[in-house]
Amino acid sequence: MTNYRYILEPYKGISSRYICPECKQRNKTFTLYIDTETGQHINSNVGRCNRETSCGFHYSPKQYFTDNNISNDRSNFQLRVKPKVIEVKPNFIEPELLKASLQNYDANNFIIYLNSLFDKEITNGLISKYFIGTSKYWNNATVFWQIDTKGKIRTGKIMLYNNTTGKRVKQPHSFIQWVHSALKLENFKLKQSLFGEHLITDKLKTIAIVESEKTAIIASVYLPQFIWLAVGSLTNLTNDKCKILEGRKVVLFPDLKAFDKWNIRAKELSHIAKFTISDLLESKATDTEKENGFDLADYLIKFDLATFLKNEPKSNEIEPIQNKPIIIKPIAIEPQQTIKPIIKTDWNNDIMELEAYFKNAILPHGPIKLNHCSIITDVNNFIDTHLKTLKINNGKPTFEPYLNRLQQLKQLI
Repeated sequence: MTNYRYILEPYKGISSRYICPECKQRNKTFTLYIDTETGQHINSNVGRCNRETSCGFHYSPKQYFTDNNISNDRSNFQLRVKPKVIEVKPNFIEPELLKASLQNYDANNFIIYLNSLFDKEITNGLISKYFIGTSKYWNNATVFWQIDTKGKIRTGKIMLYNNTTGKRVKQPHSFIQWVHSALKLENFKLKQSLFGEHLITDKLKTIAIVESEKTAIIASVYLPQFIWLAVGSLTNLTNDKCKILEGRKVVLFPDLKAFDKWNIRAKELSHIAKFTISDLLESKATDTEKENGFDLADYLIKFDLATFLKNEPKSNEIEPIQNKPIIIKPIAIEPQQTIKPIIKTDWNNDIMELEAYFKNAILPHGPIKLNHCSIITDVNNFIDTHLKTLKINNGKPTFEPYLNRLQQLKQLI
């Protein structure tokens, strides 16, 4: 039997497992290598993640020694070598999978719920804006795609909602699954982005961040002065996810009971962007609403949309409130070198052709049915917003549905 000098640390309870430097799961899935002669860890990054299906990060002693030009027989080397942070290239989902999900909205409980809140034109706009998809993983399920600023699809979160209440279905179990896991993609390296991240190409608007995808989507209708993003869970407001917000103005709208935690995070992240935090729910919610765990969407849907938009909200109801100013220390955020730029297909001719066609076409004044899932009530606005989106994201495969919808409309007129 061969006795190796460097081995993965034997399990001695949860204290012998650590947070993975790649996927950063809080349930401690990372096993460190130890030097059997000294009993010491080699380095805080040298080890293997046990989440092989969705992370699989493995940095071996041999790789570490090679990267840092260390001889194996040197002692106490870990005291003299600066730890090296390892960047792992993320994997992406093919755009065709996203496109295939953009249908069957009559069998999508979340879309049915949105149609109960808003007219179909608004709902269709939200579908287009956030690429809300339908999943067959569970009957009537929804998929929220995570698309980064380069138009790359990081993954999708599949969830099941009640079509009447808009609440997540949690019985007999919590209906949440990831697209890359559902597809059983081997060795998939997940690096999440913010939900709605693809929208921050607009440099003028302030960014608003909430916890859930549902809340971001609904809030974007009531408060369109913000770009609405979601982190996906209470603990996902991380430094890694927020790097993309460098230099921006960001307002946090925490769910009830999360205000104190997010207030602390805002201060910790203030070197990246100008973070402020709203205590709207903390100050306005009733005891019953607090007990039921209200979020911003629950608060907003109590208002009639037309009245809400007509009467500009008072500053003390919507604007961010903070007890103490957050000191900002700007730093330079290095671009992620591990993400290759996408190969861009040029849509200029298509865009120019569509723009010229619609400029001279006689457009219908009333509603027009684009397909069995979509009815356009304001044709001019539909064309303008789609052309603008295409120009900003020219050639990015994820945004091809915008081009396809305009071409469909052209055939109908």
